Amino acid sequence: MSDVKGPDPNTPVPSAADLRKTLLEKQLAAMDRDDVIKARQREERAKFADEFFKTHVSDEERAIIRKVVMRAVSDGKMEALVYSFPSDFCTDGGRAINNSQPDWPETLQGKAKELYDRFKLVAQPEGYRLKAMVINFPGGVPGDIGFILNWEQPIA
Repeated sequence: MSDVKGPDPNTPVPSAADLRKTLLEKQLAAMDRDDVIKARQREERAKFADEFFKTHVSDEERAIIRKVVMRAVSDGKMEALVYSFPSDFCTDGGRAINNSQPDWPETLQGKAKELYDRFKLVAQPEGYRLKAMVINFPGGVPGDIGFILNWEQPIA
């Protein structure tokens, strides 16, 4: 015979109002958690934006890009996503990049512009190519821009 007991059959049935109240309390707690998460995300985005526009690309960031590239090479790849940033950090919200317009580099600001300028000066003369593209579309609008560095032999 089992020692496991089921629910006590003598426990009173909760009222429908009590069940609705419990459900409402759970929904309010979930909303509070969501609010905390959204506030934290806003803080992180504000900090990222501040660093993006007010500081230079650090040695650590350049080292990370090198590691990403070397990892891609060791995996047999010919390109790697080396940097990403919100499309609204572009002067046009990422429209020129999304539409592959040739003047897209003119819309870059902050660290993205600095990385692009360094690419033009250092990497492009060594045979690298850089592609910028929208890498996600939250709500159907351009989200983040990705810089993809490519070192594949050009097709003649």
